[in-house]
Amino acid sequence: MISFKAKRIIFKFFSLLSVIRGYNILVLILAQYLAAIFIFSPQKKLRSIVFDVDLLYIILASICVVAAGYIINNFYDVQVDRINRPLKTGIDNYVKQSVKLKLYFTLNFLGFIFGLLISGRAALFFAIYIFAIWFYSHKLKKYPFTGLVSATVLTILPFFAVFVYFKNFSKIIFVHAVFLFLVLMVRELLKDLQNMKGAIINDYETFPVFYGEKKTKQLSIFLLVLTLFPVVILFSYPALSYMRFYFYFALIVLIFLGFYLWNSTETKQYRMMHNVLKILLLIGVFSLIFIKPELIVEKVIDRLN
Repeated sequence: MISFKAKRIIFKFFSLLSVIRGYNILVLILAQYLAAIFIFSPQKKLRSIVFDVDLLYIILASICVVAAGYIINNFYDVQVDRINRPLKTGIDNYVKQSVKLKLYFTLNFLGFIFGLLISGRAALFFAIYIFAIWFYSHKLKKYPFTGLVSATVLTILPFFAVFVYFKNFSKIIFVHAVFLFLVLMVRELLKDLQNMKGAIINDYETFPVFYGEKKTKQLSIFLLVLTLFPVVILFSYPALSYMRFYFYFALIVLIFLGFYLWNSTETKQYRMMHNVLKILLLIGVFSLIFIKPELIVEKVIDRLN
């Protein structure tokens, strides 16, 4: 039998995982390492990438500041989440607010230190990110355009910390980033649609609250149409290789979502579409290996040798 004290520790552990969105942190780690291996430095040996200390520091810094960002966002949104996500709020509340704040400052400090171990510029990058995510949680997210754009930018920035580290500024990566940015913005709009009730009660002027459901749907569908352009451009790059099949699949999903969204009116429908986009992005992360699938065999053989 598990003792009461052990149960409390387990509950608090899972509560913390819920607060820092453990799933999102794992996806971030996976995305950064796969991007480093298959996009940014395919010519390097697997061992040199995995044991690259500076890359490890970048990923650790990203984990710390992103987790801290989720904590401060959770802190400011506690009233909104009680309405929109009562079950999650109940789990999150196993950990006291004072403990969350201490962890927030600790993680930010560690993130800055890991950045400093790389370079002064890296430390400055993460310091600015820490301030930006606090300012977003405290102020920006309460307004329609600033909340939408800043949430999307802050979501994508940690991934591109690796992009900056490898200084690989190829056009294909830029176009891929545009596609990712548009999909993330649609996901933010869907999240705002499903959280309208809590936003209204707590005076958050999110895009759906300020402009209404119809205009939010119109903007979302317009953004979904815009995703066609980076995808068409990506198809012109032979370097895309087998990952083009992911984009074929993504186009089908995004077109379906556009039609489904126009006829949706219920929170559960918006939540379903939001989750579909999360899964689509996760599949996209795993699909990075198909840009150069031969590297899998080459790097495994190199590791065995």
